[in-house]
Amino acid sequence: MRLDDARSVRRLEDFRFLTGRGRYAEDFTLPGEVRGYLVRSPHGHAAIDGIESAAARQAPGVLGVYTESDLRADGIGPLPCIAQVNTIDPLIVPPRYALARGRVRHVGDPVALVVAETRDLARDAAELIAVDYRPLDAVADAAAALSPGAPLVWDEAPGNLCYRFQRGDREATEAAFAQAAHIVEIELVNNRLVPTPIEPRAAIGSCDPAEDCLHPLLTGQGVHGIRRQLAEWVFRLPLERIQVVAPDVGGGFGMKNFLYPEWVLVLWAARRLGRPVKWVAERAEEFVSGTQGRDNRTRARLALDETGRFMALDVSTVANLGAYLSSNGPGSSTNSPATAMGGVYAIPAIFMDVRGAFTNTVPIDAYRGAGKPEANYVIERLVDIAALRLGSDPVSLRRRNLITEFPHRSALGMTIDCGRFAANLDDAAAQAEVADFPARRAAAAARGQLRGLGVGCFLETARGTPNEGAEIRFDPDGHVSLILGTQSNGQGHETSYPQIAARLLGLPIETFRLAQADTQTVKAGAGHGGARSMHQGGTALVRAAEEVIEKGRAMAAVLLQADIADVEFTAGRFTVKGTARRTDLLAVSRAATDPANLPDGMPPGLDSYVFNQSDVFTFPNGCHIAEVEVDPETGAVSIERYTIVDDYGRLINPMLTKGQVQGGVAQGIGQALLERTVYDLRSGQLLSGSLTDYALPRAEDLPPFDTSLAELPTAANPLGVKGSGQAGCIAAPQTIIAAIVNALAPLGVDHLDMPATPERVWRAIRAARGFRPLPASGAT
Repeated sequence: MRLDDARSVRRLEDFRFLTGRGRYAEDFTLPGEVRGYLVRSPHGHAAIDGIESAAARQAPGVLGVYTESDLRADGIGPLPCIAQVNTIDPLIVPPRYALARGRVRHVGDPVALVVAETRDLARDAAELIAVDYRPLDAVADAAAALSPGAPLVWDEAPGNLCYRFQRGDREATEAAFAQAAHIVEIELVNNRLVPTPIEPRAAIGSCDPAEDCLHPLLTGQGVHGIRRQLAEWVFRLPLERIQVVAPDVGGGFGMKNFLYPEWVLVLWAARRLGRPVKWVAERAEEFVSGTQGRDNRTRARLALDETGRFMALDVSTVANLGAYLSSNGPGSSTNSPATAMGGVYAIPAIFMDVRGAFTNTVPIDAYRGAGKPEANYVIERLVDIAALRLGSDPVSLRRRNLITEFPHRSALGMTIDCGRFAANLDDAAAQAEVADFPARRAAAAARGQLRGLGVGCFLETARGTPNEGAEIRFDPDGHVSLILGTQSNGQGHETSYPQIAARLLGLPIETFRLAQADTQTVKAGAGHGGARSMHQGGTALVRAAEEVIEKGRAMAAVLLQADIADVEFTAGRFTVKGTARRTDLLAVSRAATDPANLPDGMPPGLDSYVFNQSDVFTFPNGCHIAEVEVDPETGAVSIERYTIVDDYGRLINPMLTKGQVQGGVAQGIGQALLERTVYDLRSGQLLSGSLTDYALPRAEDLPPFDTSLAELPTAANPLGVKGSGQAGCIAAPQTIIAAIVNALAPLGVDHLDMPATPERVWRAIRAARGFRPLPASGAT
């Protein structure tokens, strides 16, 4: 991959964003707009014995103060969980109302809505509301929640168990372990993360009384799915009576895919008051009300034969779901990791067992990668432990067990069509100069530093929600609209989709305009998530372009007085074979609007819509290698080198792909080194509830990335693409932790849980040197 590649077109949308012309939800002000403010629970678990709101109702500028009884009187239904998971017993889905009913179950649970003329007036009035809370025992840790005698989050969920999920062949796995020459085990934590897109959530609800239609404008990533949930489960209205729009969205990483209580409340209040109602989250609110990610505790075993070949993998996980089931909450710990369990390795038998637990914490849902980072982390850490125990080189042990023949059907039923698994490993080792690492380690030791090298392979399973639609529409002003059911929130779709269309239709890239995220404009679509856009949306766009060309050939045959079989299309022009007769696509599109020009049976225009049905996965893959230095006196970790060799199939825009990968790696480094969501174990209080206490990676925490993008096209779609949006944060955590553990290996350290903060590393060094452990805090 070269960034001077002609495909690396600069993002067309950047001029708009860099000159302040982006329009986000908070930038919109509707006529008559008022503001909403939420009263939220300060308790992790409490009964609500009363709410006194008389003073707030009389406060200046207040238009209404509402509690769950008001929603109940209007028949507003609970927010649904739409995850389809085959569990051993039926999934337990307790009701989640937009305002807490009888009990609050996590800090930040919404209790009352105040609507006033301004945000400040609404906030002032909210402070006058007195809620009579009766604190109850809380539980924040998932394993503790499943222990006998733990406080119950829901009466409907005995023992706090939401589900038990199993996948794979238990008997074959147990038989392999019985015959294994070597067995390695590990217990690890995949730490809870707080997604922190630069734009917090926001929404404006409005109601059109003439059409009896609700119009939410919000920071969403999948407007059709949000509309369906609002219509079918919450408001119980015909689908066409709710029309959802998402303007520019400033990042999401999955957490803006879902239906939230706030979306329900602004719509309901707008309908009740007859005025638009806006709500914009404050950053502190996002920490206690936006979905969070990861939070798994796993015990895993890997069986190996006498030659070091993998025989079986056994994985047992306890997944924290939070206090409520978010829209797709259970998916991130069940279906999703099952697709990637075992990673890039040929493992004949795999069995996974997952128990999902309710706790008094913020709900968990998909966060960049959504289960695939967790699955890859498990196998990669096991491989490193195995290499250490067997005295094997980590690169050699990986190479011995990589999948090398394709298509390959995994032990859990995924058919992997292609991949550069071995080539990625070898190329990365060469690019990272692994052979010369001992010299770099010795030089670091001379400076009093501990240097380590970590290798991390990854397998992404990219598809997201199956199926997608695309429409190509020729506009009167000479532009061509590309109307896609996917959604960009920073990925560069306003550039990549026009690049595809320009290549297929032979028109300048500036001809095309992207439309998205509007249920009145876009016929159907599954939005963002699962690295799906170019695979699913790009395929639909290709099919729509092919339909445009076929319609154009029929129209051009009439205009050029030729047989359709003799009309060819190349570089934006229709030409009659063997002649100089030709016409261009835009001229044909204009002619096709006149019924007098049309061939028999052809409807006016070249506009085309295709809904492509596909449930096929693509398999992005790669190998990352990191080198770190650890200060043994302080535990501070610095990343000295970071090498990336990845395969995303055929690249549409290498520069955009590289940006996606580097952003994902930065987030993965954040999880590995910095990000720790801390709840008090007894009260459920969030102790890391702001950016003062929750550390995000900054530029000084990141090294230069030495990135190579290989291109092995997949046959899963006509573009040959594999999704790149999630892969970086799938690969980075295990790579960084492996490097740190390698640095500490001479001291006898073989594992360290994320995040590897200086304190945690320092404690590990201290324990390895025989010092008595210092007391740790009672938090998770």
